[in-house]
Amino acid sequence: MENVDLDIVAKIAGNVVVSNNPGEMLKIWRKRLKIKQTVLAGKMKISPSVLSDYESGRRYSPGIIFIKRYIEGLVIIDKSNNKTLNRLLKEDHSAILGIGEFKKPISAEKLKKIINIDVLNGDDRLDTKIHGYTIVDSINTIYMLSGIDFYKIFGATTERVLIFTRVGIGRSPLVAIRVSQLKPRMVILHGPDEIDKLAVDLADKDKIILGLTRDNENKIKEKLMKL
Repeated sequence: MENVDLDIVAKIAGNVVVSNNPGEMLKIWRKRLKIKQTVLAGKMKISPSVLSDYESGRRYSPGIIFIKRYIEGLVIIDKSNNKTLNRLLKEDHSAILGIGEFKKPISAEKLKKIINIDVLNGDDRLDTKIHGYTIVDSINTIYMLSGIDFYKIFGATTERVLIFTRVGIGRSPLVAIRVSQLKPRMVILHGPDEIDKLAVDLADKDKIILGLTRDNENKIKEKLMKL
């Protein structure tokens, strides 16, 4: 294949390898870039059926060589088309709106009172200790931050709360966390009027405390920074 930006390849590869389903994550990237399966298969010089088998999991989890070729194909095709990757990867830098570790761990119950959280799942786990927080702009954070950058979301520990701002009905953040190997102790959705039942169900499966807050975004950040 042609020469490609190895930093971009490594960034996407990091996102893929930390997923519980690498084939599905590859497919997510292809669809985000609006690249047809047949076009990518042609660039990789394999049949569309083979590509489909890996994406769907009908074949055993793709190896690192296949993943590298797949991602290189995406990068090359995108470069000659819409250059969507450049825009998406630039979004990474503004994805994390706030991150910090608390001076002392606090209970989820106390956090609930501080930022006016309506608990949707995990009432029985409110004694869980929370060590830090990350405020993220949107679901793009989970999809886009990968490799070393992906771990930045979790700061020093996963024993933290992730707060997603400007979300819709809450499904996407929980779906993204579901396919990730790293799980926060608590997820707060900021702003939505209603929450999709699937989001609550997924939080329950991952034993994540799920809450909703409508407090002012800047005030939430100010309160957390004082803890």
